[in-house]
Amino acid sequence: MRKGEKRKQELLTIAYRMFITRGYENTSVDDIIEEAGIAKGTYYYYFESKEQMLEEVIGMMIESEKMTAEQVLAAPIPVPQKIAAVIASFSPSPEEQPIEGALMRAENVLMHIKIKEKLIETVVPILTRIVKDGIREGIFDCNNIPERVRLMLIVSNEIFDDGKFTKKDIDVFIDMTEKLLGAEPGTMSFIRGLIRNQGKK
Repeated sequence: MRKGEKRKQELLTIAYRMFITRGYENTSVDDIIEEAGIAKGTYYYYFESKEQMLEEVIGMMIESEKMTAEQVLAAPIPVPQKIAAVIASFSPSPEEQPIEGALMRAENVLMHIKIKEKLIETVVPILTRIVKDGIREGIFDCNNIPERVRLMLIVSNEIFDDGKFTKKDIDVFIDMTEKLLGAEPGTMSFIRGLIRNQGKK
């Protein structure tokens, strides 16, 4: 890693830690500069604004989640469970919620859309590999796999991201996913057990 890139990663790590411990809103650029022990000009050499830094911190989180998801590929678990495990890998940890919450601010709506698209583009190739494994094992039967996986992720995000889903929403999502992937009814029913306590009964 080049010296400049290493310094940028150090700043992102500092920001990540401060956004978690203090909250995004309560962390100023001056706070980050003081913690890093750098000149203000050095900060603005790497980042145009705190918002850009937030976007790159979240990008760093996604890369870390991607590494976890790729480990799932080699895990000795059934293909349907791998799909759920990969999707779960891209959820922020409880301590990262202050960073995730910053995306919900009105002024960050465009960044939120951009990050969601980046997340989907990161997850699709991983899930595509798993679905292809499922086809080879006779679990799934479908074509246009990346497009189907992308649609599944978009629907999943829209239904479950804000936590305001119902039991019927879960049932329909399971049914849709099974039909989308060409799976036998009941193949993805285990999902209900993973999320039933979060939804409305």
